Amino acid sequence: MTAGSDQWSSADQHWMQRACDLALRGLNSTTPNPRVGCVLVNSRGELVAEGYHRRAGDAHAEIDALRNAGDAARGCTAYVTLEPCNHQGRTGPCSEALITAGVAEVVYGMEDPNPLVSGKGLQRLRDAGIKVRGPLLEAQVRDLNPGFIKRMTTGRPLVRCKLAMSLDGRTAMASGESFWITGEAARADVQHWRARSCAIVTGITSVMKDDPALTVRDPAFGENPRQPLRVVVDTRLRTPEDARLLRMPGATVIATCALNRPAIGAEIWGLPSVVGSVDLNALLKKLAERGCNEILVEAGPTLAGSFLRAGLIDELIVYMAPKLLGSTARPLFDLPLSFMSEAVQLDIKDVKQIGADWRFLAQVQYPEPQII
Repeated sequence: MTAGSDQWSSADQHWMQRACDLALRGLNSTTPNPRVGCVLVNSRGELVAEGYHRRAGDAHAEIDALRNAGDAARGCTAYVTLEPCNHQGRTGPCSEALITAGVAEVVYGMEDPNPLVSGKGLQRLRDAGIKVRGPLLEAQVRDLNPGFIKRMTTGRPLVRCKLAMSLDGRTAMASGESFWITGEAARADVQHWRARSCAIVTGITSVMKDDPALTVRDPAFGENPRQPLRVVVDTRLRTPEDARLLRMPGATVIATCALNRPAIGAEIWGLPSVVGSVDLNALLKKLAERGCNEILVEAGPTLAGSFLRAGLIDELIVYMAPKLLGSTARPLFDLPLSFMSEAVQLDIKDVKQIGADWRFLAQVQYPEPQII
């Protein structure tokens, strides 16, 4: 049951905001689980303990907070960003832990979109006599886990596409030369998007031309940061055996329609083809089954255009450099459009200067399906 906005005190909103801040500490590490924060407050409105989910297999946020509280948890209100789970995974049900600890009330940010949980955890708390209120700050809470929510509700991960271009919308010279369009600050900013992603997808052309590492390597993420799964879309299985990404820490997958070579230091996924190329829908479904919530596409105009034409890109991250590359340089997308009515509409969510460059964050607005 949703509580109206007039039922939320400033204290309620303060403590849920604190829970959101805690959840963000797991931004780069909880995959495939959601990012969750929890705060325990006593009847006098005093903070007793707090916790958050650090990584898959570790204690959930509620368990972390309860451990920090000990016996002082009894009679508290728990502010938790996501509905407490009611099933046995790698850890026990959080709803049962809250009941056992004697918590008096639970305020939640949103229901869990996981079909194993959705509504069941809240009902278990109510059945035990615990007062339940929510959702609170739901839009903000949903922003913590856009990929997890999409995977749970659609069976596909959230797809972001990262691109760098000149002011005239070009990504490389006609010769293919592209190092570097943007400056060092913009390239460092990309590391943050990689760090939060579950997988980075690139194409065979980029691998053969640029030999990228596709790793998280900024010292800000520690000496041994979690490395996203690297995925090469390689229809004919042409990835060189000495490709740099095959030697980097973490795992590499090659998505292909051909199985004509033995393994080359990577996991091989044989996928169906669409118009002679890897079926990108099938690839995303496979990544979702692997537990990937957020995907970052770092590719040239051909693969980026294929994702866009298939309606599979949710968000664009575009870095624009204050330079002109000219009319013969390569475009941002391979996107042959003939009429203004075919233009792809974007909803610009944020514009920020990064060093000498500008970063645009945009959601792709696909046409609503026509009902006949």
